Amino acid sequence: MNKEEENKDLGSLLSKPSFDSGAVERYRKLGKVWEPIFAIITFFGVLASINEIFRLGWLSYHENAYYYGMLAVFLSSSFLLFPISKGASKSKTPWYDISLFLLTIFCCGYLMLNAFRIANEGWVSAGPIFSIVVSILMWGLILEALRRAGGSTLLIFTGVISVYPLIAAHMPGFLEGAGFSFTEAAKFHVMSRESIIGIPTRTFCELVIGFMLFSSALQATGGGLFFTKFASAILGGVRGGPAKVSVVASALFGTISGSAVANVAVDGWITIPTMKRTGYSPEYASAVEACASTGGAIMPPVMGAVAFVMASFLQVPYTTVAIAAAVPAILYYLGLFVQIDCHAAKRGLVGLPKGELPSLKETLKEGWIYFAALVVLVYLLFKLKQEAQAPYIASVFLLLGAMFRKETRPNLKTIYNLFINSGRILVEMIAILAGIGFILGGMSMTGVAVSFSSELVNLFGQHALPMLMMGMVVSYILGMGMTITACYIMLSIVLVPALTPLGFDPVAVHLFVLYCGLFSFITPPVAMAAYVAAIIGGANFWKTGFRAMRLCFVLYVIPFFFVYNPELILHGNSTLSIVESVLTAFIGVFILGSCIEGYLSGIGKLNIMQRLLFGIIGLLLFFPEKYTDLIGIVLLVATVSSILLYRRYMKPISKRKY
Repeated sequence: MNKEEENKDLGSLLSKPSFDSGAVERYRKLGKVWEPIFAIITFFGVLASINEIFRLGWLSYHENAYYYGMLAVFLSSSFLLFPISKGASKSKTPWYDISLFLLTIFCCGYLMLNAFRIANEGWVSAGPIFSIVVSILMWGLILEALRRAGGSTLLIFTGVISVYPLIAAHMPGFLEGAGFSFTEAAKFHVMSRESIIGIPTRTFCELVIGFMLFSSALQATGGGLFFTKFASAILGGVRGGPAKVSVVASALFGTISGSAVANVAVDGWITIPTMKRTGYSPEYASAVEACASTGGAIMPPVMGAVAFVMASFLQVPYTTVAIAAAVPAILYYLGLFVQIDCHAAKRGLVGLPKGELPSLKETLKEGWIYFAALVVLVYLLFKLKQEAQAPYIASVFLLLGAMFRKETRPNLKTIYNLFINSGRILVEMIAILAGIGFILGGMSMTGVAVSFSSELVNLFGQHALPMLMMGMVVSYILGMGMTITACYIMLSIVLVPALTPLGFDPVAVHLFVLYCGLFSFITPPVAMAAYVAAIIGGANFWKTGFRAMRLCFVLYVIPFFFVYNPELILHGNSTLSIVESVLTAFIGVFILGSCIEGYLSGIGKLNIMQRLLFGIIGLLLFFPEKYTDLIGIVLLVATVSSILLYRRYMKPISKRKY
């Protein structure tokens, strides 16, 4: 039986594994010796995190010792997981990687054991000679781990900033900063709280580990498959159903994983073939999945690691960020949903036959535990404000609940795979986040970030729009070769301080940077989410990328509107003004999505002039200026009425023969 015959109905697709690791596998196969060691290391890392988060008191140590300990556990494993190059063997662990693994443990262990002395005896300024040697070694080890996990582009960018303090005193103009020697820079990077154990690493250790564990537990017990079945049960049979299933399933799973590429890899093997079978082109199906998966990083309640870093920068609870992000994320998915519906209506694309759809009742009966676990997570986050503890409690609840069904009941193999899979995610994240810490360290040492922000203010003055446009372009460029977290951190250092004095809401500005950093996931020439989706769908990458740009049009405009109109992030002077802004924004997104596709429900196909007029109306409904939303509503009612009246009365007359 060939693959097309095997995939001829949704049932066969849903019964298959949701992730083909061979397509995007970057990890080394650790084998019978190193894989159990890796699982045990991850287990003890999670155990140490639980001890710290719940204050169990199993061990007593300086706070910084915990961060160095997490680096010893997870950073060291990056040399086991990631080969030295793409061409290196993925089935054998060479001696030099084992040596780097052990050297990292030794260096981090030394720093962990001396954490109290480092902090209280001022080792950053005058530590023993051996601490300098360890600092230099850690500098090199972290950069190499960053290269393996994040790629050469991120290494070059981060590496240059990490050595910038060595040349800052000799740079011209606003690029000039405080100068440091090589050993001074090494000590600051490694032993201060401003670089490798700065905000990114501390956020990882205090918040991210638990949420990534919950994500892995959800996937290990079948949560990814359940979300797809649930979306299929409620939407699979409607107009354009398979594409709408992709949107809902990717939104549900993506909000937990927070990774666009991982989301495509998990859901795409089910959703893309189903869309293609019901009439969607490979490029359109792949683009839908890429766009739906990209939204996971902006969709509460989890949103991925970057949202926790943002909360740390803003010095607000994570729930504040999640609440502010809710309406823009819903608007994004609404725009995508509207365009899919209009596309299906224009082309006469129908849903799947009822006989191929899973039963909603049976699906909920089988998977109630997943929704219950999410409810527990949300309750702990938003009601009890237990941000650090919430994912661990929700994970235990999920695993206990999964015991009630034979199909989802975890066994020793399930738990073993849980630690393997979560360990992979955590190792990759800590390698990148610790490396990104060099950006903070380099900027903090030299003070260049402050002068750069001042230069932006001097250049643009009070003209905020050009500065926002520049930020959007820079975010896109940085996003091509950097993770969304690295891109966000860089711009939050240099761009945000220049924008907030202009009167913009700080949370809105930080979210603006996050949204702009997502552009590169669906915008060629890089477009990693579109690239992975195109591989799965057998589609042309460039056509997929440009189709994704069109589908994600709302993503490009929403950041500007919530910066100028903070009511869209639920920050306003009154509840009435917030409700008014949100309602008109929803109408505006609906109209804009219809305009882009050239089809409006209840009206039908739109000509060029009608699309242009509806586009203007959609933008007016977004603008925060006084009366623009009212003008937009009046124009909308007038335009729709005119079209309906013309089609009912004038068009039949014009067709009469005299």
